[in-house]
Amino acid sequence: MSTVSTSGLHLKTSHRLLRDAVELLSSMRFAITLLTVIAIASVVGTVLKQNEPYPNYVNQFGPFWADLFHALSLQKVYSSWWFLLILTFLVVSTSLCLTRNAPKMIKDMRSWKDHVRERSLRSFHHHAEFDADRPRADAVTHLTALLANRGYRIKSVAHDGATLLAAKAGAANKLGYILAHTAIVVICIGGLLDGDMLIRAQMWFGGKSPISGNAVINDIPPEHRLSVNNPGFRGNAFVPEGSTVSTAILNISDGALVQDLPFNIMLKKFSVEHYSTGMPKLFASDVVITDRATGRKTEATIKVNEPLVVDGVAIYQSSFEDGGSKLKFVGYPMQGGSDKTFAFAGTVGANAPLAGTGNAADAEGLTVEFSDFRLMNIENVTDASGKPDARGVARKSLNEKLESHLGSAVNPDRAKELRNVGPSVQYKLRDRNGQAREFNNYMVPVQLDGQTVFLAGMRDSPSEPFRYLRIPADEQNSVGDWMRLRAALQDRALRSEAARRFALASMPGEGREVLRGQLAESALRALDLFAGASRSNPQAPPGGFTAIAAFLEKSVPPAEQQKAADVLLKILNGSMWELWQLARAQDKLPVVPNSAQSGAFMQQAINALSDSFFYTAPVFLQLDDFTEVKASVFQMTRAPGKNIVYLGCLLLVLGVFSMFYIRERRVWLWVKDPAGTADGQGAASHVLMAMSTQRRTLDFENEFVALRDDVGRAAGSIGTTGARN
Repeated sequence: MSTVSTSGLHLKTSHRLLRDAVELLSSMRFAITLLTVIAIASVVGTVLKQNEPYPNYVNQFGPFWADLFHALSLQKVYSSWWFLLILTFLVVSTSLCLTRNAPKMIKDMRSWKDHVRERSLRSFHHHAEFDADRPRADAVTHLTALLANRGYRIKSVAHDGATLLAAKAGAANKLGYILAHTAIVVICIGGLLDGDMLIRAQMWFGGKSPISGNAVINDIPPEHRLSVNNPGFRGNAFVPEGSTVSTAILNISDGALVQDLPFNIMLKKFSVEHYSTGMPKLFASDVVITDRATGRKTEATIKVNEPLVVDGVAIYQSSFEDGGSKLKFVGYPMQGGSDKTFAFAGTVGANAPLAGTGNAADAEGLTVEFSDFRLMNIENVTDASGKPDARGVARKSLNEKLESHLGSAVNPDRAKELRNVGPSVQYKLRDRNGQAREFNNYMVPVQLDGQTVFLAGMRDSPSEPFRYLRIPADEQNSVGDWMRLRAALQDRALRSEAARRFALASMPGEGREVLRGQLAESALRALDLFAGASRSNPQAPPGGFTAIAAFLEKSVPPAEQQKAADVLLKILNGSMWELWQLARAQDKLPVVPNSAQSGAFMQQAINALSDSFFYTAPVFLQLDDFTEVKASVFQMTRAPGKNIVYLGCLLLVLGVFSMFYIRERRVWLWVKDPAGTADGQGAASHVLMAMSTQRRTLDFENEFVALRDDVGRAAGSIGTTGARN
């Protein structure tokens, strides 16, 4: 007996727990909680860039936050297991809510609620009573016609000595709740189908795994490939001009998967149109699609926002990149006293060693990795005052006139002046230890603040913006004169001769040999500091204005530093002018006359030489010629849930419209004979009216008043015995 009782108790407890669980899952508070979490996760997924490599998060946020993001899967919010689980629970919760409440709502919609009695109608907040001069049958006929004319559906119920007219309108209001909740379920299911759920399911149950690192696509084994019958995916295909691909790459947080396509796509030609400012206006790809099963070929043009659909796969024009352009360079040494150039060539996407080029970088074992080539570059080249500039140099205290570092060519805080600055090439210099710096050099000079300069960009990591060295262009629109001056600055003998000539030009005549010697010594000291030749401490500035500023701050009292800086800068400028003439004379070039143009060139050259100490590359590669090869990036999408989501959106619109713009109203009219009569044959009748709605609004109040007056007139009222609203 005790065992039976215990079993029954356990069974009741289990049933109660199950009932409580269902009650919680189908409750409004649970659904709202899930929607709140989804909203917060969506905000995180929007603010935080998704599916980026782990080092990018480390560079931007630091190792602690990067590890936290990965632990919570915040770098892949929309494909994380907890986000998919929340969506699943939302579907279950809303489905249970529908299952529990929809039948009640439908039953309530179909119900006439005709079991009310006269006494209960008087308890309604909105009711009125009339003494009518029409017989009951005649009053019922007129009232029925009135309600029908107002759009009400009517049911007449006969009672002993009375007739009840039950009328209703706007029953579709409750249908709106059903449609809105159904829409949530449908949209979530469509979203799950179009998300990573199908891909994750194949990884969990189908033995598929992502591949990391580089590999030849044809050599990738089946466990990293998805079938052409994969019901849903979203990937990218990189297709150079003249090339054919039959796969798409699906990037996921753990690596990548290869999606086999049911067709081959060959890019015949990629074209781009530009606005007058040089900004791209239209991307278009002329392609040939070959069905892999039948061999049938189809030619088409894919444009932005005009996708091509083949075998259920939508092909979108996503972007464009370089497809392997052939590049030719002239190399200039950036270290030592030689300005001997060398020829160099490479292909975008390939590597080339610097060894054997005849420059000082051979011993360093550097390799050039060509990343990108751009035929047109639209840049913002203005300074804070709105004048063109690509420098963006920060200065402070004494260094306002001395210190100059590499600056960004684009600053979002400045007034924008967009300009096409011509072709550019992007590459990395990687040493034998695997360390690399990235460079971005422009082929042709640009006009900045009245000066014609070449832009040579550099950055230490992909998370940083490029900082640009501005090399002044000479009369031949080349960097030759500046490179000649740079090499001469590293030659001790030429520096000494330039200092001597500067002193002689500054103090001509007899009897001033001692002063000329002292000035020559000061000029040589300034040149040595600027060239970094007198650097003894590895922690000291390498050269340029920063080295001169450090020398002054160490050797001159603070009160005298500004005056000493002005004198030293004049000596430096004059000595550099003589050094430039010596460098040109070595190459049998004529003397440059002293003019405003040559003076501006010299000032820009000195600034660039100072900046060059922060341009940590042993060579400068100047793009000389190229053969451009373009490539299209197509987004390949098969979305089985797309139509489901569209259906859900339609249901949501209908549901919201029904809930907010359709008002459910019910009206009851109790028409009875006066006391002492029967069968409605009396000369008069009594009408009791009641009205209700789910939401009491001003419109409903006005409608009740209007209907009350109309009912009184239709019944042939001779007086109102009672009214309330």
